Amino acid sequence: MSGDESVSSSNPSDSETSDAVPEVVAAADPAPRPTRRSFTAEYKARIVAEYEGAPRGEKSGVLRREGLYHSHIKEWAAARDAGALSGLTDSRTSAKRPHKSAPAGEAARLRAQNTRLAAQLAQTRTALDIMGKAHELLEMLSESTGTSSPSRRS
Repeated sequence: MSGDESVSSSNPSDSETSDAVPEVVAAADPAPRPTRRSFTAEYKARIVAEYEGAPRGEKSGVLRREGLYHSHIKEWAAARDAGALSGLTDSRTSAKRPHKSAPAGEAARLRAQNTRLAAQLAQTRTALDIMGKAHELLEMLSESTGTSSPSRRS
C-alpha cells in the first residue's frame, strides 16, 4: 500500500460515497438563536453583596464564575442604592423607562437653537463692526473739516 492510497480527501466531490449528503443537510439547519439572559432581583442583590464582600483579589473570580462583567455589578449596585430591590428589576421591561426618542428630540431641538443663536451672534458682530467703522469714518470727516466736537465718551 502506498502513501497516496491511505490519504483520504476532505473534499466531498472527491469521495464516491454518499457521506456528503448528510453534511449538506446538517449545514442547512439553522443554529438555535441565543437567548438574552435575565436576572432576578434576588440574584442581583446576592451577587452584588458577594462581590462587595469578597477580598480585593477574589472579586474577579466572582465575575468569572457567574459569567458577568464589572459593568453589571456597577449597574446593579447603583440601582440598589437608588431604590433598594425595586431598582434591581430589569429596566428593559419597566413601564417608567423613558423613550429613547425623547433625548434624540431634545438634542435636535438644542442643535437647532444653537444654529439659530450662532447666526444671530454673527449678525450682531457684523453690525457692531459696521458701527465701529462708521464711527471711525465720522471722526475722520470731523477732523478734516477742522471742527472739533466734544467727545461724548468719558
